[in-house]
Parts: sequence; structure tokens; C-alpha cells
Amino acid sequence: MLTTLVASSKGGCGKSTLVTQLASHWAQAGQHTAIVDADRQGSSFRWASLRPDNVPGVLAFEGGRRALQKLSPDTGQLLIDTAAGSREHDLEPYVELANVLLVPVLPSSFDLYATLAFTDELRSINRIHRGKLPVALVANRLKPWTHASQDAIAQLAEQSPFPIVAQLRDSQAYVLLAALGKGIFDYHSEQVRNHQQDWKPLLRWIKRHA
Repeated sequence: MLTTLVASSKGGCGKSTLVTQLASHWAQAGQHTAIVDADRQGSSFRWASLRPDNVPGVLAFEGGRRALQKLSPDTGQLLIDTAAGSREHDLEPYVELANVLLVPVLPSSFDLYATLAFTDELRSINRIHRGKLPVALVANRLKPWTHASQDAIAQLAEQSPFPIVAQLRDSQAYVLLAALGKGIFDYHSEQVRNHQQDWKPLLRWIKRHA
């Protein structure tokens, strides 16, 4: 079982977007996919409950560590959506289980400072410090044509101890699809395929480090 942990010290940065889009990708690839939603908002859990019958299902469980006991032995992909504002002690129940850790970040000064402080905290976690748990940043809701997004990426690349492995453009498609319990990988139109390209570097990075 490949376990992907998604965490951030700041709310509203796109953790649930990462979790649900990756879940739709792996479900469409025919893998038994599950989500443990440890965030009180329950966005990922609600998304999974909305998935219609014409797309592959994704199991989702609310709660934290106890939910892990409900996983089926044939689960191929597990995604853990942690609470906003998670700190080292909040992540502790999941760090030993995870194969990779993803940190989404938005291109704003508040998010950059919060994320850089969070990555400093992550480096003190034993598994991460020893290089046993790969960590990567995912830049989210970018407007690639703007100086703000370009400057944010440059600053992150310069100051973060962890690599930026994907740059996801800002799009209402994610909002609209989330309300339907779907992801961009549940569709095959040309417009959606353009968005899917943004995810390829992240998927390659996960596969390389799994």
C-alpha cells in the first residue's frame, strides 16, 4: 500500500484538492483507493460520498488514527488529509505510515512565510531528518502568466529545503468537479487533459519515491 500524507500549517491551501484529485487518478487507474480524512471540515470525506456510480468509487473514513484500522487489506493507495494548522505532534500518528509527504502552498506572501516555517518544523521530524520520508511542495492555484506567481515559485525554490515538484494552475474546474464528487482524471476532454498535464510531474515524483 502506498500512503500519501498531505499536510500544511495553513488552511485553505488546497490539501483536499490534492487528496481528491490524486484519489480520482488512482481510482481511474483501477487501484483500490481510500482516504482517511483527519480534518474536521471533512471535505475529502464529503467528496468521496458524492462520487456518482459512473466513476470508480473511493472509500473514505472520517477521524484520525482509529480510521486506519478500517482499511481493507487490498487497499493499494491511501491518502491522508490532515487538519489545517497541523504541527509536528499532530502528524506523528501518520508519519511512520507514510511513503511520501506533500505540502501544498499558495502564491501569496502569507502562505509562503507560513510554509517556509512549516518546512523548518518538518526537518526536525526524525524520519524526514534521516531522509526516510521524502517531502515535496506543490504550488497551487497559480496564475503562471503573472509576476506574483513567478516570484513566489522563485522564492520557494530558493528558500525551501524541499523541492517543488508540481505547479497547478488556478482553475474553477476543481471547484465545480469537487461539488460533483469528481476529479479531472474522471474526464477526457481536451480542456481537462491540459489540466492533467500539470499533475504529471507530481505523479512521476510519487512513483519514483514510493
